[in-house]
Amino acid sequence: MSTDPHSTTVTLSGHLMDTGVLARVLDDVLEYGGDYRIESLELGREHEDESRAHIQIRATDPDLLERIVMRLQTHGANAVDPGTAITRPAPADGVFPDDFYSTTNLDTFVRLDREWIPTDRAEMDCGLVVDESGGRRVVRTVPVSDVRAGEAVVCGAHGVRVEMPPSVVRGEEEEFGFMGSAVSSEKPQAVLVRQIAERMREVKAAGRKVLWVGGPAVVHTGASPAMVRLVEAGYVDVLFAGNALATHDIESALYGTSLGVDLAKGSGVPHGHEHHIRAINTIRAAGSIAAAVESGVLTGGVMHALVRAGKPFVLVGSVRDDGPLPDVHTDVIEGQRAMRAQLPGVGFAIMVATMLHAIATGNILPASIPLVCVDINPATVTKLADRGSAQAMGIVTDIGLFLEQLARELT
Repeated sequence: MSTDPHSTTVTLSGHLMDTGVLARVLDDVLEYGGDYRIESLELGREHEDESRAHIQIRATDPDLLERIVMRLQTHGANAVDPGTAITRPAPADGVFPDDFYSTTNLDTFVRLDREWIPTDRAEMDCGLVVDESGGRRVVRTVPVSDVRAGEAVVCGAHGVRVEMPPSVVRGEEEEFGFMGSAVSSEKPQAVLVRQIAERMREVKAAGRKVLWVGGPAVVHTGASPAMVRLVEAGYVDVLFAGNALATHDIESALYGTSLGVDLAKGSGVPHGHEHHIRAINTIRAAGSIAAAVESGVLTGGVMHALVRAGKPFVLVGSVRDDGPLPDVHTDVIEGQRAMRAQLPGVGFAIMVATMLHAIATGNILPASIPLVCVDINPATVTKLADRGSAQAMGIVTDIGLFLEQLARELT
């Protein structure tokens, strides 16, 4: 029998057995150095019924117990008696107190006195700051880089609960079959594309936005015309990308090449290796991508279509970028802020042919936003899910074929 003096009881509900959530919760308790005792387990009697569990968590010291409870909240577990939130002042700009509450990407609520207050947004790996607005207390989700000295930061797991997003009703999974497995390389692609197209139509009909995250393979595979059709049809509301996608898209529009390769013939062209840097120089001379469109310098491609449609894009660069284009955020913290600013109203996210930008976007998305990752490399979506975006579902396929089929379905 354990002699651990510190304990609390958490509650967990859902399809605990067939989703493996219960096993993951118990594994995490042991991995963190704690112990557990299942006080009650009520299994659903019917196919669609949820199960419920009460689990006593024990640890050798209170700090470890708090860390375990915070970890279990990533699975939707909450303390039966959460208590009231504790706050401490941030010791310096960009520094949380040592025992700050580390957020999940689930909808989060904080109890101050007797009132449960919803946080302004859900994002993993941030802190919670209690503030006042209009005479009422509010709770903001704040990245560590943005916290300011003296702000009241929620510490420990006391007075914090999370809510899992509603799951697909049991028995109706086939309607959204692409959400039924983490990575799919063998399901009929035409069926998956139709299901994604239908979800996009529903999101747009509900007045929500479709967020795209793209890599340069959109251009390399010759899929730019399909992407342009999707923009013009209203199915691209905001684009996150790096310097590369925009640069090679503009290179394609100006020179008909991507990385110096003729997209029509698939062969290299004389001096083609210079085209990408000459494309960057042309846009820098114009002042911006929008200015190049307005002046008639840039007359085609995905970036041209986005400017013409009045759709925002956020380009965040990396250390290996040439140029970069004048629209690219070279300060990654500013880039993160620009990305977060575009998230309100997003109802669906689709990521194509980009690992780093997909993971970066997944890290700032709430778990309630459906997320599909499409890549020829199955490791991309696996890494995305491993970093906490459990809602990420993947399709392993050629990006060019996928985008052409999706554009055909929607346009």
